[in-house]
Amino acid sequence: MKNFTIRLLTGIVYVGTITFCVIYNSYTFLALFMIITFLCLREFYQLVNIRRETKINPYLHGLGGAALFLTAFLFTSGIAGRLVFLLYLLYIVGTFINELYAKQKSPLIRLGYIFLGQCYIALPFSVLNLLVFHNSTTTPPVYQWIWVIALFLFIWANDTGAYLTGVKFGKHRLWERISPKKSWEGFFGGLAFAIAAAFVFAHFYPQIAWYHWVALSAGVVVLGTYGDLIESLIKRTVEVKDSGNSLPGHGGFLDRFDSLLLAVYAMLFYTELFIRN
Repeated sequence: MKNFTIRLLTGIVYVGTITFCVIYNSYTFLALFMIITFLCLREFYQLVNIRRETKINPYLHGLGGAALFLTAFLFTSGIAGRLVFLLYLLYIVGTFINELYAKQKSPLIRLGYIFLGQCYIALPFSVLNLLVFHNSTTTPPVYQWIWVIALFLFIWANDTGAYLTGVKFGKHRLWERISPKKSWEGFFGGLAFAIAAAFVFAHFYPQIAWYHWVALSAGVVVLGTYGDLIESLIKRTVEVKDSGNSLPGHGGFLDRFDSLLLAVYAMLFYTELFIRN
């Protein structure tokens, strides 16, 4: 009972913080996701260090990923021009040059892990900026938080539905080698919950057709499930249960945002191809 209470309280704070920061204004959105990008990258590089193939500074390269989010925000919001990406390019160049002085036994492995983290975590978080800033007729671009809120609510609805149906009816394993607890029943239950959330959005935002909301929710569920499985594969590779212990009852930050790391692409591709074109 105590563990459930801790998990519930952490979940309330987690959901409340994200919802408030995304809706309040663009700068709270910026601050929140710069911090989250840093924390997820820090956990990823700490997981990499467990294997002892190389040694990566999780704080330095966590800041590198946060810099990518910042430059993407400044550019997409219209605050700065494309030259702002020089900030992140300096990080990339510096990382390569630093390897000449690091005296690591396996520099290619080290560089591979560093940039894997940037592509796996920093890039999808930075893509959130393309969702919230898009209005070709307005200068500066309008901050449209609804897309990020929809993304998270579809993920949360999927997680809730997958857990409830998986616990009650789960018999057929979805991908037992990687995640023994996930089931096909849980997958379809999560999908049903996400589609239900899509109809809620269709009611409150009828300017977007209901079938677009349904398609968005389905895409988020499919790629979000793959995102969850990929993080499970990483944890299984380094033989840990959670990516960290920063969120009592929920594991680490990477455990909470693993679905988003691929689901954000489903949201971006669909909105760009079928809604915003």
